Amino acid sequence: MSTYSEVLSQAQNLTPDEQQQLLEVLSALIRDRVTTQTQGKRSEIDAALIEMVQDPEYQAQVLQMEAEFAVASWEVLQLGESPV
Repeated sequence: MSTYSEVLSQAQNLTPDEQQQLLEVLSALIRDRVTTQTQGKRSEIDAALIEMVQDPEYQAQVLQMEAEFAVASWEVLQLGESPV
C-alpha cells in the first residue's frame, strides 16, 4: 500500500483532467463511506428509541418528568403571553 506522500506525489504528476477525475472518484468514495456510517448509526438510534418506547419503566420516568416540569412549563407559557 502506498503512503500518503507517495499518492500525493503521483496525483501531482497527473494531468488536470486526471486530477479532476481522481477528485470525483475520491469524493464519491467518501460520500458512500459517510452515508454507510450514518445509516448504521441511525439504525442503532432507531433501535434504542424503539426499546425506550416499549419500556414501561422508561414510560413511567417520562410521565414523572412531565409532571415535575408542568408547573414551570405553565409559568413560561404565561410569561410568553404577557406583555413586556
